[in-house]
Amino acid sequence: MLNDKTILITGGTGSFGKKFTKRVLEQYNPKKIIIYSRDEYKQYLMQRQFAQHKKVMRYFIGDVRDKERFARACDGVDIIVHAAALKQVPAAEYNPLEAIKTNIDGARNIVDVAIDKHVEKVVALSTDKAVNPVNLYGATKMVSDKLFIAANAYVGAKNTQFSVVRYGNVSGSRGSVIPFFKTLIDEGQTKIPITDMRMTRFWITLDEAVDLVIKAIGDAKGGELFIHKCPSFKVTDLAKAMLPDCEFEDVGIRPGEKLHEVMITKEDSRSAYEYDDYYIIYPDLEWWEDVNIKEGGKKVEDRFYYSSDNNSVWLSVEEIRKALKDIDIVY
Repeated sequence: MLNDKTILITGGTGSFGKKFTKRVLEQYNPKKIIIYSRDEYKQYLMQRQFAQHKKVMRYFIGDVRDKERFARACDGVDIIVHAAALKQVPAAEYNPLEAIKTNIDGARNIVDVAIDKHVEKVVALSTDKAVNPVNLYGATKMVSDKLFIAANAYVGAKNTQFSVVRYGNVSGSRGSVIPFFKTLIDEGQTKIPITDMRMTRFWITLDEAVDLVIKAIGDAKGGELFIHKCPSFKVTDLAKAMLPDCEFEDVGIRPGEKLHEVMITKEDSRSAYEYDDYYIIYPDLEWWEDVNIKEGGKKVEDRFYYSSDNNSVWLSVEEIRKALKDIDIVY
């Protein structure tokens, strides 16, 4: 599937990009992997990390906002994995036009360039925040998702296929709750701040996120939105798993924050199918053909929704404690 392919990863120096690159190099024989990102220092560190693969690896300084530069980077590219985003919620609220330029205008550039350059497949990473968005970051990602899905309708005679992968905060990722709690505990804090005692989240590891993207590359026909099945956990249980005798401080929910992560809405259920380890939301659009629905799926019930608070699989405090041993915490 990825053998002898040239793969470009936008935002490739991030946690996902590094993990995805490592997996591809271990399990496949790609022709070339292109890291496209803005940070020259992170690219330098990544070059050192993958020094033994220098014949395969390429590094482009560039921004998805810069269509001309991105087009140059995409010469000969077979697959694009789009991980670049301005994703910090408060930063997006304070700098709304910058978020729009990266998350929306950047998505449009990727769509146009991918079609013009005859790229075979594009997989864009989304977020739970794009579902019923309550902050600007979520709103820009909702628009981005729709741009990538709709792009399948105007590829014309080209064979480019666009799909989307959606998941919430990766466990242990930078800016998520686990490194925040860990920092407080390392400082000797015994009272853990909780924004709302009812808050729940999905548990997904970086490896599982990579699995889902590889699944989308292999299976997508164009227009699908892939969602990994994940267990849920209570944020208060996470705190107990990390510091068993901790106390809680109810600090109130932050602007733009949700009580629960939602991956599939009741409206999505009209075109959602369940598979063993994931769901697929197919396009609810006239150009989509039923023949493209992947075999082995079961249509979900009408008005079904998939949220971290109505999940059928939950992690206990002890299960969370065990799971924490297998993740890398990024500060």
